[in-house]
Amino acid sequence: MTTTLRPVEPLQQLPGGGRSRTYDVCVNSRRVGSVHLSTDPDFGAASGVVQDLRIDEQDRGRGRGTVAALASEEVLRSWGCVQVRTSVPADAAPALRMVRSLGYVERSRNMVKELPAAPPALPDGVEVRPMTGAEYEEWKARSRGAFARDWIERGVPEELARAKAENSHRTLLPEGLATPGAAFHVLVRDGRPAGVLWTGRTALEPGRRAAYVYDVEVDEEHRGHGYGRALMLLAERVAGEAGETLLGLHVFTDNTPAVRLYESLGYRTTYVNSAKTLL
Repeated sequence: MTTTLRPVEPLQQLPGGGRSRTYDVCVNSRRVGSVHLSTDPDFGAASGVVQDLRIDEQDRGRGRGTVAALASEEVLRSWGCVQVRTSVPADAAPALRMVRSLGYVERSRNMVKELPAAPPALPDGVEVRPMTGAEYEEWKARSRGAFARDWIERGVPEELARAKAENSHRTLLPEGLATPGAAFHVLVRDGRPAGVLWTGRTALEPGRRAAYVYDVEVDEEHRGHGYGRALMLLAERVAGEAGETLLGLHVFTDNTPAVRLYESLGYRTTYVNSAKTLL
């Protein structure tokens, strides 16, 4: 039997040279599932995304998902993509095993926490205040560079990483510090800034929005004193005051201290994000 991808819509041309298309997964022309392929809106047209790969229940367990994934990679190669990424629900054990067997490497996780009814208290001696305009300009320049370096260190080509940093800031902060829904706070210790928190809102999945921690940063000289935990507790307070009941975040898997902190605070992993180079 032959497993192939059959387009179900015209190829969609996206801004910046991007592409998008949905396919049926077929076995000898019989539909057994579907998959959506696109170039990455954050990393650019040289990076591909495999989304919503689904095999109908009665056709599972026969290797058809694996063949469909490999066929998807061939399509992305033909589009000029040099890497591919995919996100798999954390509770989808068979799908997680499949992507690992195909050479995908886990890069990061999406995590979420159901917020308590009462906002948490901040530790004694910790003071927080809104970020000033001058501090925002300094943070913006520093943050974009650090954000790109985080991805470069995890195997993303420099050009793609810098494109993601630029696209993220442009999309999420179109009005800078005054962007509606965005909140920037500075943690102060002994009268000096010791950390920064950026929170906002995002769509965790279609139709489900939540508060989101976009950046939590503690100055190097102040690390190891619980300020990261204090900023995360502040994020819960900010989200709760805005009427939110869920708080989400993204964390690199190899950032073990951060993963442990979030787990200790009650966050659970919702999606595992993996990637591979297309040779």
